Amino acid sequence: MNVKRIAIAASLLGIVSGTLLSCTNASPNGNTGKQSKDGNQNVKLQSVGITLGDLGNPFFVVMAQGAEKEAKKVGGDNVKVTVVSSGYDLNQQFNQIENFIAANTNVIILNAADSKGIAPAVDKARQAGRIVIAVDTAVDANVDATVTTNNLQAGEVGCQYIADRLKGKGNVVIVNGPPVDSVIQRVNGCQKVLSKYPDLKILSQNQNAEGSRDGGLRVMSNLLITFPKIDAVFAINDPSGVGVDLAASQAKRKDFFIVGVDGAPEAIQAIGSKDSLYAATATQNPTQMSKTAVQVGNDILHGKKPPLANILIPVKLVTRDNVSTSKGW
Repeated sequence: MNVKRIAIAASLLGIVSGTLLSCTNASPNGNTGKQSKDGNQNVKLQSVGITLGDLGNPFFVVMAQGAEKEAKKVGGDNVKVTVVSSGYDLNQQFNQIENFIAANTNVIILNAADSKGIAPAVDKARQAGRIVIAVDTAVDANVDATVTTNNLQAGEVGCQYIADRLKGKGNVVIVNGPPVDSVIQRVNGCQKVLSKYPDLKILSQNQNAEGSRDGGLRVMSNLLITFPKIDAVFAINDPSGVGVDLAASQAKRKDFFIVGVDGAPEAIQAIGSKDSLYAATATQNPTQMSKTAVQVGNDILHGKKPPLANILIPVKLVTRDNVSTSKGW
């Protein structure tokens, strides 16, 4: 982990109101962990456990902050909020969920490290009476609810921008990411749009940049050696897109432009800069996602199911034409 990532992770300590409870079947606050499914208004939200992909990514730090703020709002200042990072390590996330179960956590907010592989852990949590809300990426498991960006739409609007700007002709690279549903949907949305243009060629679409700046730099550095002519890059998130931009700068390549997903502050800044290749980003709202997840979890705790089990939050495309009106996160 580099110094920047350590600093970001350290800053998160200020938003975490507690650490994991010891692994015991008895809760110190008297909560047995059995949730109200019948509308018991006397049940109070006492604890929220949040496992996120990578707390070196500011997107997830903002998401954690939004979840804690909402938990305190709906449950009071004594609500225990525990935030952990899986580092996209499935085994580590399994252990985190098991710790949440043992700690009698009311609501588990899950940003899956692996959309399919995490299913047994989800099943175990729900069998133990925990409420599990998937956030940012859907999972192939029976969760109580899912709150995500409309990731298919994010891929569609980003790659429609690419198609329009290239006038339907050119070479495109898709910088892929971890095998989670949100990433898969973004790539599917992009491919759906680009497939309408026979003169748009996808040079590469399977390279996993791990959703990070370092990954974007690594993957794009190799792709720049392999492909002498690239017209546009679609990056599955802004950290990897910023890495792509850095790779281009190091290679002194200016023959393409970059479109990402997130609306991260550094991407917004890059889009506003004349020196950057960053052209657009499909913005997400991490605060709204995590706040909604906590609200839905609290409602289910009190026996109130959401009208829709899958809640999609729309995206907005930020380009140089409208970047001055975008505040980011």
